[in-house]
Amino acid sequence: MSKNTYAIIGSGALGGFYGAKLQKAGLEVHFLLRSDYQHVLKNGLIIESKNGDFTLPQINAYNNTNKMPKCDVILVALKTTQNYLLPELLPPLCQENNVVLLLQNGLGTEPEIAKIVGEERVIGGVSNIASNKIGYGHIRHVDYGLIRIGKYTTNYQPAGITNKMREISQDFESAGIQVNLSEDLFQERWKKLVWNIPYNSLSVILDARTDEMMGDTNTRNLITEIMQEVLEGAKSCKCEIPNSYIQNMLDHTDKLNPYLTSMKIDYERRQPLEIESIIGNPLRMAGAAGIQLDKIGMLYQQLKFLDARNRQDI
Repeated sequence: MSKNTYAIIGSGALGGFYGAKLQKAGLEVHFLLRSDYQHVLKNGLIIESKNGDFTLPQINAYNNTNKMPKCDVILVALKTTQNYLLPELLPPLCQENNVVLLLQNGLGTEPEIAKIVGEERVIGGVSNIASNKIGYGHIRHVDYGLIRIGKYTTNYQPAGITNKMREISQDFESAGIQVNLSEDLFQERWKKLVWNIPYNSLSVILDARTDEMMGDTNTRNLITEIMQEVLEGAKSCKCEIPNSYIQNMLDHTDKLNPYLTSMKIDYERRQPLEIESIIGNPLRMAGAAGIQLDKIGMLYQQLKFLDARNRQDI
């Protein structure tokens, strides 16, 4: 284990879970909180997990990054719909040689962060985890947990594995979280979209859990066809993903405990949906490369309508 300190920006289903695991493993962790700041300051964090429940009665909780210490790793786990806050949140945390680990859904967020903190600091990551925030300071980890991380470079060119990435990997491994280090962040992001685009989108449009979608032949076929379009979109951006990966994702979801996707939960809570990062940005990248993804385009249009109607009276 390294002596790295961690700042968690976005202490919900993902950031709260990983941050809590790091603290439990003995690392120094500082959490930025918003709506549940007072509750967590008083009561700590509760983690329900298939790998064992635990409680952290006391954590380092803050409601302002100006009050937080400068840490070695700034882990950003906000929803991408809140990225407009990052130009204000990140600069007070930056110091020489620290890094920003961006664990967010979709494509196209790293360039935004690089404009704020500098490209040399940015490490991107995708997390294969089923986890939900079910109450103030209360997170339920349903399944999985693997993180894949890679160095960000301009235009997502493949990059080497840095010492800091190895240190982060060791820290997470010490906390019981598997980390794969990748030289191709762009491919990792597209591979995550193979799952995220069909399941997040259809969970909202069809009002269904993952097991309900997988149990219906027509929907399963539709999911497969959407996954094929994601592979075509990736290929248009010079990112090759083997066809066998589709079956891997179907098998992975068959084994998953019944699960409501993050987008479905956001929809039920009438919160903004991560439509642009998960669907809009990949769609536009493929379009710029001359490829039209018809089914994904339809998902995008349907979700834009549902999202707008869902929040019009708030």
